[in-house]
Amino acid sequence: MAEPFKEIFNRSFVRALAEALQNELPAFAAPEFCARIIDENWPGRELKQRMRHTTETLHAFLPQDYLQALDILLSVSRRFHGLAHIVFADFVECYGLEHFAPSVKALAILTQNSSSEFAVRPFIKKYPEKMMQQMEKWAVSENEHLRRLASEGCRPRLPWAMALQQFKKDQAPVLRILEILKDDVGEYVRKSVANNLNDISKDNPWLVLSTAKKWLGQSSRTDWIVKHGCRTLLRAGNTEALLLFGFQEPARIKVENLQVTPRVPMAGSVAFSFDLLTINKILGRLRLEYIIEFTKANGRRTPKIFKISEGDFSVKQRKITKSHSFRPITTRKYYPGKHGLKIIINGREMAAAEFFLG
Repeated sequence: MAEPFKEIFNRSFVRALAEALQNELPAFAAPEFCARIIDENWPGRELKQRMRHTTETLHAFLPQDYLQALDILLSVSRRFHGLAHIVFADFVECYGLEHFAPSVKALAILTQNSSSEFAVRPFIKKYPEKMMQQMEKWAVSENEHLRRLASEGCRPRLPWAMALQQFKKDQAPVLRILEILKDDVGEYVRKSVANNLNDISKDNPWLVLSTAKKWLGQSSRTDWIVKHGCRTLLRAGNTEALLLFGFQEPARIKVENLQVTPRVPMAGSVAFSFDLLTINKILGRLRLEYIIEFTKANGRRTPKIFKISEGDFSVKQRKITKSHSFRPITTRKYYPGKHGLKIIINGREMAAAEFFLG
């Protein structure tokens, strides 16, 4: 089984952080710092709980003057990279909200070794106009980490972060950022723009569709953003989104002979196959997906959609085979019992079956 995400904050990281702080501040009480963080509740804390506990302990052991503490942390932060590095931005989020200019400058530095996407959000809520003006400046930066932060930080529904309710109602400030970044040279940035569009589509699908129509065809980079940004609409079978990308109503398409592994062991894979047929000359442009209806501990089912393929099928008939793994992962827990499987063609359910897991 994969190591839990929370182990990003582990004993080795805490010791390395304490050593770096002591090198920067000789009077720093490193043993006491480690003992305070790795307490009796540490094993049960999840990722963000461990991060916040570390942040609060930093505040207790560093100088109480925020600007002095910030200078120390900025210096120490250069020795760390990766997800655990977000603890430095978390310190700014927790204790720097009343110090706009130095905190925003620090977040711009810190995001370049990890990401300040979570930490900027309280600043957006407290200083909406001022902060979005700053993010527009980041959007034209030569540094792709800052350009990415301009988009990622204002996503209305950023996972693991507080929702920005004001942008669920009024997306105009966000779209000004995305307009600047819609043809960005960096894939890292383009993925964020697409994810931001996808967030907006969950609250205002028509705004995203109108934006998609305006952007589509401007460049291959923008086309990719538009397609990826409309993925929730495509998965939901939104007719206008499907037509925008050339997927017609599958009225003359049939799915026959759906075969599914009847019984799947825990940590095994369910295999399935089906035949695609049409009375037309060719099958045409198709988006093939399947839904697994996962049975939960309470017996209810939660559907999750997965993509098989999409493209132009220049034949009258095609056999499709696929498998889905139930090996343990950190983001989903599997339960024994009957599960459902559905075949989706161009957003329409075309066939269904059940199988037993366990």
